[in-house]
Amino acid sequence: MSGTPRSVPRIVVVGAGPAGVRAAQALVQAGLRPIVIDEGRCDGGQIYRRQPEGFKRPYAKLYGTEAAKAQALHSEFDALRDHIDYRSDTLAWNLSEGALHVVRDGEPQTLPFDALLVCSGATDRLMPVPGWHRAGCYSLGASQIALKAQACAIGSRVVFLGSGPLLYLVASQYVQAGAQVAAVLDTAPATKPWGAVTGLLARPRLALRGLALIRGLRGAGVTLLQGVTPLRIDGEVAIGVQAVAVRDAQGREHRFECDAVGLGWHLRAETQLADLARCEFDFDRVSRQWLPRIDADGRSSTRGVYLAGDGARILGADGAEAAGRLAALAALVDLGHTPGRALYDAESTALRRTLARMDRFREGLARAFPWPHAQAAALPDDTVVCRCEAVTVGELRRCVDEMDSREVNRAKAFSRVGMGRCQGRFCGHASAEIVAQACGVPVEFVGRLRSQAPVKPLMMNTREASA
Repeated sequence: MSGTPRSVPRIVVVGAGPAGVRAAQALVQAGLRPIVIDEGRCDGGQIYRRQPEGFKRPYAKLYGTEAAKAQALHSEFDALRDHIDYRSDTLAWNLSEGALHVVRDGEPQTLPFDALLVCSGATDRLMPVPGWHRAGCYSLGASQIALKAQACAIGSRVVFLGSGPLLYLVASQYVQAGAQVAAVLDTAPATKPWGAVTGLLARPRLALRGLALIRGLRGAGVTLLQGVTPLRIDGEVAIGVQAVAVRDAQGREHRFECDAVGLGWHLRAETQLADLARCEFDFDRVSRQWLPRIDADGRSSTRGVYLAGDGARILGADGAEAAGRLAALAALVDLGHTPGRALYDAESTALRRTLARMDRFREGLARAFPWPHAQAAALPDDTVVCRCEAVTVGELRRCVDEMDSREVNRAKAFSRVGMGRCQGRFCGHASAEIVAQACGVPVEFVGRLRSQAPVKPLMMNTREASA
């Protein structure tokens, strides 16, 4: 990367969700034309994913309580299109010093940059359940994609199992779309600890909106249980999912017949590009996951690389918008860009204040809907933990007991956990909990799965790019 300011800085934004759109908007307002890389077909990210052309479902039906925000973000991005170099259906698959490597339709390209804004978003955080490898099991995010991008439900009778606001949002969206939701099963207890309540009060309107989703589900006749322990997902190889069994907070077993299950325990940050950029990470004890280290403005520990949105902190769409704008303005300041400095001086204090409030709410959510790590420790040996490579819980425990795999990457080398198509996105967090329990140490002691390029699978015939 050049060590001196350029007259026209080369700035690349990865992601066109709430953080990426607001970052691009700030750069355009400062007089620049950034490159915006979007893996999706069009802007909006996951939460505000646009429906395909020709689909006519109204915003209120598609996005529910977030309809006005989705419409605003889409409209403002449409206004930006002539002022940015927008590249949709493009995968950012690798990073080297001062350059981003992307591919579209098998055609690779290397993009030099003076500043890189990674707004990579988040994916579902998943906990294995006995039987979750059966056909008919989806993540909450995949359930949303089916509804928004394909106008269909994942099944004719659906159970949603997990925890976090997304659990209730997706279930509500399915009810709004006319789908049959058999049950919503939350592993978090109904009574929240005081630390959760104080955090949630940082954004009382949003907390009340979450309660309204729960009331709406109950009003629609959906069975809703909180404080459950997942037991198994029943089914057959030829048929797939047939039912979900759980134990409620009073110890009673319930079984809900269904032909599809949506699973998710809040979100995990997409940190692969930050890892390839050699950013430093810290362990967040509240959410029990490793997150890249950033300063108050979104600067990472790697010069020229800025991180914003759920790929750095799970702050939700509103927090992502503020973080994306602030990170873009910070990049302009570091590049010595005078119009950017003026915008930063005018807005940075208010943006930081907003993000501090969002972060208090984030901690409140993490305490209200905790990652059920004890369930990973109690999983039976024959439970599949890595669906890509069909690695079982018992195999991971054997790696610890017989091969001294006291670190997750060593367990990965022996078992192939995390080596499949998802690159550990689905199994990484649970695998770490299983290894830590087998070792008898805190989960942060076993480390995290290291990212390698490509961050997602590439076609074998992808040609080498020229700079």
